[in-house]
Amino acid sequence: MTGHVVTTEAELDALYGTPVEASLIKEVPGLTAPYRAFVEAAPFFALATVAAEGLDCSPRGDPAGFVRVLDDRTLAIPDRRGNNRIDSLRNIVRDPRVALMFLIPGKGEALRINGRARISTDPALCESFTVDGHLPRTVILVAIDTVYFQCARALIRSGLWTPETWPVTETLPTAGQMLKAARQDFDAAGYDAEAVTRLPRTLY
Repeated sequence: MTGHVVTTEAELDALYGTPVEASLIKEVPGLTAPYRAFVEAAPFFALATVAAEGLDCSPRGDPAGFVRVLDDRTLAIPDRRGNNRIDSLRNIVRDPRVALMFLIPGKGEALRINGRARISTDPALCESFTVDGHLPRTVILVAIDTVYFQCARALIRSGLWTPETWPVTETLPTAGQMLKAARQDFDAAGYDAEAVTRLPRTLY
């Protein structure tokens, strides 16, 4: 270690020691029955993708069950309406490696899945994910490599599911204010006012 910067795995091992047995046996190559139940109960996950230009991590959410388990090694995920940057999809067509982290409101553990993704436009598959007459343009298919749960320490420490620890969100920057900080002539107030009706109307 030079200048207090860790540069080797050996240095990491010396700092952190040996992992406990449970942290090793929890990782499996496919969905066990409990892991499948977790995926099917989760209304939210974060999708991490990679490409030569860098990394992206995108929030994904819908009513619980929106991530469909096709078998213990395959997931199907509708790509719902967004901002059309499609950063995650662009990354997937360049490099299929993905990482997913599922959260269930009120539950301390998280579920992590690593795998390889491909993007499908199969009409029948897209139609099977219809909501209120709206079809996703594509469905992300994930071939699972590894699955494991993350213990509850981080969510306990953060108080994520503890309402009395939550900040007063009215004092935080709005989406419009964040856009105005990027471009000074942006109409922040107009954007925020319009979002009240636009977001519910354009979910799908």
